[in-house]
Amino acid sequence: MALVLRFVNRKCEVVERFVGLRNVNDTSALSLKATIYDMLSKWNLSPSKVRGQGYDGASNMSGAFNGLETLIMNETKFAHFVHCFAHQLQLALVLGVKNHTLVNDLFDVVSQLLNIIGSSYKRRGKLRKKQADKVMTALAECELESGTDLNQELGIKRPSNTRWGSHFASLLNIQTIYASICDVLEDLGKFDTDRYRKAEAIHILKLLKSFDFVFCLHLMVDILGVTNHFNTTLQRKDQDIVNVMNQTCIDLTRNNKFGTRIFSTEVDKD
Repeated sequence: MALVLRFVNRKCEVVERFVGLRNVNDTSALSLKATIYDMLSKWNLSPSKVRGQGYDGASNMSGAFNGLETLIMNETKFAHFVHCFAHQLQLALVLGVKNHTLVNDLFDVVSQLLNIIGSSYKRRGKLRKKQADKVMTALAECELESGTDLNQELGIKRPSNTRWGSHFASLLNIQTIYASICDVLEDLGKFDTDRYRKAEAIHILKLLKSFDFVFCLHLMVDILGVTNHFNTTLQRKDQDIVNVMNQTCIDLTRNNKFGTRIFSTEVDKD
């Protein structure tokens, strides 16, 4: 466990200091509380002086009844819990995604795609080879520009609920190498020796080529592109709560106009 103290010095400047690392074999809230108090006492700091606490979103840290946050607040009433701005936004987005059927289905297909291609070094290599061939062909036909940091090798990234930007990066990569992914699945459906894997590849390829998947893929890349910029703003070291609230209002307005218009419109699939 890493402990960082944030305080205001005599010049009224906000200062952060890394106190140290402590190995913890038991990650229960009671054990973590005892470790924090022990580290504070080592520096002659009283827990009663604590005015805020912030952790990740794990239940044993921020649980409403027996979490570390609650245990400390029971003894120090002014040690208010402050959730990481960016982490809170990430968890809210993930919850929103799970509550929308079409978008939730999109990430289910992405998970299946990762299992069939991402789990095998051989299939990942085949995907890289097909994408490299397409890039070389496009460069030869002047359809792509060459230069520093252009046309980098891409793969399929696994999204994580607690790792910010992973959903955006995962969908963006799939969008970029979509044709190569379809080619690999097509080959698996035709030539793979495992009949179960063949059937799974054909099924996933059918889902990938469906209107709903392609539409939601482009929609979520656009929306998560906006929130990805918002996250970068939230994690600036000079950020404060006033700027966060102003930026939230601006971005929510942009997202609401964009998202509501699309989700509330009946789309003619023909």
